[in-house]
Amino acid sequence: MSELTHFDAQGHAAMVDVSAKPETARSATACARVVMQPETLALIQTGTAKKGDVLGVARLAGIMAAKRTADLIPLCHPLPISSVTVELEPHAPGTVEISATVRTTGRTGVEMEALMAASVAALTVYDMVKAVDRGMRIEGLRVVAKSGGKSGDFTQE
Repeated sequence: MSELTHFDAQGHAAMVDVSAKPETARSATACARVVMQPETLALIQTGTAKKGDVLGVARLAGIMAAKRTADLIPLCHPLPISSVTVELEPHAPGTVEISATVRTTGRTGVEMEALMAASVAALTVYDMVKAVDRGMRIEGLRVVAKSGGKSGDFTQE
């Protein structure tokens, strides 16, 4: 395991100095899922949820969240994001699978931005249909791929 980078010599939290790192193309993909009752998924798929287009609103929320990551995670660098895609796929009997991919050219990676996009998209799905299904679960939030930078590429299933 590599050394933790967000602490200074005295053990205090510190933002990593990335000024000497070269700019490279970087990307990260994070996934999550929302598990719900089959009837709740049917409302989402038919577009009859009272709050409207659940998947469309969740996609926009995920994109917006990626752009605001540095505002919420204290030691994240604000990054010039080149691209954010958020995909939401309903799967019977009662799951929405979420995948968020973020790209930039910069000195640090976009894993946190991808995680933020996937998690906020999942939270938005929950928020939009919680009135009919309080037992929903958000599961499996994780980075499944990253590329670029000194540490190289990473992929997991």
